[in-house]
Amino acid sequence: MYKGRWSQDLLPCAKNLRCLGLFGLEKTERGFINAYEYVKGRSQVDGAKLFLMVPSERTRLKLEQRRFHMKLKKILCCGDERALERLWSLILWRHSRPTWTLSCAAYSGDPVGDGLDDLQRIIAEVLEDNKIPGAVCSLVCDGADIGTAMARDGRMDLLSFTGSTEVGKQVALIVQERFGQSLLELGENSAIIVFEDADLNLVIPSTLFAAVGTAGQRCTTFLHESIHDEVVGKLAKAYAQVPDTLYGPLHTKEAVKMFLDAVERAKQQGGSAVYGGKVTLFFNIFNTISYGNGNYVEPTTVIGLAHNAPIVHTETFAPILYVLTFKEEEEIFAWNNEIKQGLSSSIFTRDLGRIFRCCLIFVHRPRGSDCGIVNVSIPTRGAETGGAFGGEKHTGGGRESGSNSWKPYMKRSTCTINYSKDLPLARGIKFQ
Repeated sequence: MYKGRWSQDLLPCAKNLRCLGLFGLEKTERGFINAYEYVKGRSQVDGAKLFLMVPSERTRLKLEQRRFHMKLKKILCCGDERALERLWSLILWRHSRPTWTLSCAAYSGDPVGDGLDDLQRIIAEVLEDNKIPGAVCSLVCDGADIGTAMARDGRMDLLSFTGSTEVGKQVALIVQERFGQSLLELGENSAIIVFEDADLNLVIPSTLFAAVGTAGQRCTTFLHESIHDEVVGKLAKAYAQVPDTLYGPLHTKEAVKMFLDAVERAKQQGGSAVYGGKVTLFFNIFNTISYGNGNYVEPTTVIGLAHNAPIVHTETFAPILYVLTFKEEEEIFAWNNEIKQGLSSSIFTRDLGRIFRCCLIFVHRPRGSDCGIVNVSIPTRGAETGGAFGGEKHTGGGRESGSNSWKPYMKRSTCTINYSKDLPLARGIKFQ
């Protein structure tokens, strides 16, 4: 255990990240420090779980389950803000294991990759201040060739990947070919389900936050038909008030093209954009207009689509909110679960029975959400440090944060010790 006061050391790091705007509305200095304090505490409490005594079916035998550290882990991210959470989580959990090496790859020219570069330098300073080599935290920014090399390298005990489902499939196949381990945190196409009894004072800011806060990587909204027009009107007014400092650009020109293509496909499939849908002008640091140099697009709301429209089932890393209407509770839970991704969903209602039906799908099929994170009266995703972050189905099944987040990063072995002079065999077998 290091004696340095990490919380104080990391505060400048948190403030710099906030200035970079990488976390938008979601991360603050306090939340950054909270993550460290929580993981530090869990590492101290869970240390005993590295060695677990298990009853043996044979007499005079001691049976242990042991977990031990992997020699080398790598993180691979594709310009997603979740990569910052992943990078942070790994460094914090292993603050007492300076021999473990961490690397991260991001696509070149990616603003998140640039932010990770700043993060790496800051954390390296903190490590060195606490007598740990700064190289414990290493960063490589380049194209897909770096990620492919990392996935194929047999020296990597574990490769943790954050990115799209399609790329995640390729990563999983490459790692599995060498029987390596992978931790996948992939696609998101999360739903906010709003019933007729919902508190709209909570619904409007929650939906805007989920759909705009990270440039649209989060949600589709299902509204009960009785409140559709009211909510859409209020959302349009709220969208018009989003300040430039809280909504950043897309990563690349290709992402802008994907945004425009998605809007066009939505229109072709029966939808109409009631707000946004276009590329916006870019204002540089001198507050003068720069035409064609930025990747800013308008936050967009699309209505009129069917729940099974292909574009609704397609994850687009762009601020496009699809608003759909429903009538009955059972149909909306079925629509939520027919999406291939399964990271997060939110429900807004005052009906206590409905809340429990939403959260208890595995007890009360077929109702309820089948996502890894299920929220009530708050936006999609999960920003709680103590809760496991990750999803089911095409989201990959990986988990970060939470009380068991350390387990995927450990190897395990079963150790059986015979402390007698006899040879106790299973099932009472004896040899004369």
